[in-house]
Amino acid sequence: MITYVDAETKARRTSGVIPLHGEAGFAGMRKAGRLTAEALDLLVDRVEPGVATLELDRLAYEFARDNNAIPATLFYKGYRHSICTSINHVVCHGIPDERPLREGDIVNIDLTLIVDGWYGDSSRMYPVGEITRKAERLIEVTYESFEAGLAAALPGNTTGDIGAAIQKHAEGERTSVVRDFVGHGVGQLFHDEPNILHFGIPGTGPELKPGMIFTIEPMINLGRPHVKILSDGWTAVTRDRTLSAQCEHSIGITETGHEVFTQSPRGLFNPLVARR
Repeated sequence: MITYVDAETKARRTSGVIPLHGEAGFAGMRKAGRLTAEALDLLVDRVEPGVATLELDRLAYEFARDNNAIPATLFYKGYRHSICTSINHVVCHGIPDERPLREGDIVNIDLTLIVDGWYGDSSRMYPVGEITRKAERLIEVTYESFEAGLAAALPGNTTGDIGAAIQKHAEGERTSVVRDFVGHGVGQLFHDEPNILHFGIPGTGPELKPGMIFTIEPMINLGRPHVKILSDGWTAVTRDRTLSAQCEHSIGITETGHEVFTQSPRGLFNPLVARR
């Protein structure tokens, strides 16, 4: 059985060359990223107790179909859904099913839409009804860690600067950073160069240059960083069954900083904050 980890590895370029995109690439990513963000915005009001994640998957598929987009995960290396739904201690790549969400759950929804050949990749954390303060704080730390990494995504910095910034904040808040999964180059390939580790040493890794396009998508655990893959070959969970959270944007490095392609039009990238 091929796992999502295997699929990601095989989908990457093997040359190690990091593509540099021009204005046409940035324009393509803006269009794909915006549509992905609109789809994730749509789901904010649909994530509630009693709703099955399979229903959320159907909504995402219909949105893509109605907007001439293709969900990148649909039939990707055997995966059969348009989104990944990772609940509570599921770290990533959770598979939608008919079980209803429960009050107090937290769920990451990860969606990539292909628009005119460009891949807009993003994920968010959605609270289900009223959640515990512990879960709330994990989500806050995850988004804060992401923002720390994003702030380091500047031309002249390195990929290691991004990872180090994420790790410093997350571990400073007594949480841990998952090592098994990384951000990745994106554009006209689902997974491309470079790898973006969410931990590391400042000044290491490839230098960030204008035209690079990639995701930043830290996965933060309340407990230890270790994960395991379930027998379905896709679902990754925390080994100690503590809560996990993730958020993700697709970004491009510019001459002066970075551009976020998957920014929420409604300001809902963090649904927890948006509903307060």
